[in-house]
Amino acid sequence: MRIAQVAPLIETVPPKTYGGTERVVHYLTEELVRQGHDVTLFASGDSRTEADHVAVVKESLRCSRETRDPVVWHQRQLMEVLRMADKFDIIHFHTDFSHFSAMRYLNTPHVTTLHGRLDLPDFQTVFDEFPDMPVVSISDSQRRPIPHANWVGTVYNGTPGENYMFQPTPDPVEYFAFLGRFSPEKGPERAIEIAKRLGVKLKMAAKIDRVDEQYFAERIQPHLSDPLIEYIGEVDEEGKNELLGGAKALLFPIDWPEPFGLVMTEAMACGTPVVAFRNGSVDEVMKPGVTGYIVESIDEAVAAAENIDKISRRGCRLYFQDRFDVEPMTHGYVQVYEKLIAPQPTIRIPSRRAIAKSNDQPLTMETA
Repeated sequence: MRIAQVAPLIETVPPKTYGGTERVVHYLTEELVRQGHDVTLFASGDSRTEADHVAVVKESLRCSRETRDPVVWHQRQLMEVLRMADKFDIIHFHTDFSHFSAMRYLNTPHVTTLHGRLDLPDFQTVFDEFPDMPVVSISDSQRRPIPHANWVGTVYNGTPGENYMFQPTPDPVEYFAFLGRFSPEKGPERAIEIAKRLGVKLKMAAKIDRVDEQYFAERIQPHLSDPLIEYIGEVDEEGKNELLGGAKALLFPIDWPEPFGLVMTEAMACGTPVVAFRNGSVDEVMKPGVTGYIVESIDEAVAAAENIDKISRRGCRLYFQDRFDVEPMTHGYVQVYEKLIAPQPTIRIPSRRAIAKSNDQPLTMETA
C-alpha cells in the first residue's frame, strides 16, 4: 500500500524526549516500511525516518529557535498533503481534526487517529458537524464522550519490544518512577505522597509545559528539598529505559480520562510493574495481579506499592509482548486501511415506480 502518515509538527518524529503521539507515529511508520509498504511521512525537518519524508518546517515547533505559529504551519503541511493526495492509497492523520473540512472534498481514503482526550465541551460540536469522518480510538474508553463519531476501529498504541531492555530485578537501591508531565491531571503530588508514606525514593522525569510552570513552582518544587524526591528532568529513550527498568514500580496516579497511557506499556516492556489509578484507559491497559495493581485512593496505592514484589516482572514483559508490541498495533492499522480502501458496495434504492411495477400495481399520479 501507498500510505501517508501525517504527524504533528510540535515535536520531532521520534521525539527527543517527551512526546507520546510522535513516538507512536514513528513506531508505526518504521514498521510499515519494514513490512514493505510505500510510506511517506509528513513531519518536521529534524525528524528521522526510513520512509519518504516531506517537511514544511525545518525544526519541530517546540525546538525551533524562532517563534512559530502552530496553526499556520499545520495548515501549510495540510496543503502539501492535499497536493500529493492522489499518490496515496490512504492518508493517515495524527493531527486532531483541523483537516476535517478539507478532507470532506477529497476522494483519497483517509483516517484519523484521535490521540487526545475527547471530553471537552466544544469537541461535541466538531463531531456533530463531521459525523462522516472515519476515526480510530486508542482505547474504547476514549470513545465514551463522543459515541456517535464514525469509529472504524480501536488500535492500542504499540512499542517495539527491542527498544526496552527487560530487567528481571530492580536496582538494589529501591525507587519508584514517575514519568510524564508536571500537571495536576498526571498526579505528581499523589506520587510524591505515596513515596513519602513508604519512605521509598521517587525519581521524577517529567516535562514542564509553559502553562504548568506556576503549578510546578508552587506545588512540586517545595518537595524537591526532600532527599526522597529527585527531579531528573526530561529523559531521552536511553534515559527512559534506564529509569523504568531500574524502578521497583512505575507510579501512574492520574486524575483525568487518560486516552491510553503509553508509559504504562513502556514500563511493562522493561518488566516493571505499575500502580495505576483507575481512570480513562487504565482498565484496558492493565491486568491486575499481572502487570501491577489498579487503585482508587492514596491508601490503596500505598498498600499496592507495598505488595509490588508479588508481581512477576517476567509476566509484565510477556503481557506487553502479547498486547502492546509494535506488530499488533501495525496489524490493527493495516486492517483499518484495507477496510477503508476496499470498494464500498453501492446501495440502490428502488424508485416508487419500480416498486409498483414489481408488484403488478397500476401506477397513478400519486405513485409515479
